[in-house]
Amino acid sequence: MNRQEAWDLVCEYTESPQLRRHMQSVEVAMRAYARYFGEDEEKWGLVGLLHDFDYERYPDVSENGHPNAGAPILREHGLDEEIVRAILSHATEVTGVERQSQMEKTLYAVDELTGLIAAVALVRPSKDIRDVKVKSVRKKWKAKAFAPGVHREEIEQGAEELGIELNEHINIVLEAMQQAAEELGLDGPES
Repeated sequence: MNRQEAWDLVCEYTESPQLRRHMQSVEVAMRAYARYFGEDEEKWGLVGLLHDFDYERYPDVSENGHPNAGAPILREHGLDEEIVRAILSHATEVTGVERQSQMEKTLYAVDELTGLIAAVALVRPSKDIRDVKVKSVRKKWKAKAFAPGVHREEIEQGAEELGIELNEHINIVLEAMQQAAEELGLDGPES
């Protein structure tokens, strides 16, 4: 499956622009980490783009819901089992698939973080992610009432599994998202 085919599948299963942008955010973060680790950027990007494609139709994170419900669909579309496994590994608690590969650990590490970074950008007066700094993210990190749905402990655990210091992890993901600001709708109020 190429990137366009993956995007078409995302659009078929997901109507929400916010959820689509989240998947795009995870895609750009995964691509950045693929470059960082010297891995296959296309494969890692597909994992990020497709990781939540089934969430809108199967929002219950469970044995019969996301991401388990999406795995057979991905297989029917001919996706490599390595990609399906990586997607299943971002919800070990319901899939039983433990994170083993660097790609699997990276998906887990960036998933929640992209949401926190986007939230930080959207509360800035400019609403432009290019105005966000790591210290801005860390300041909002401490405010438990800010983006309470973001599981900060998962971000910390993910960075630890990657063996990357938290501020560096935030910076890698932030820079990737900044480079795709327009595509992600995080380039100011006119977007």
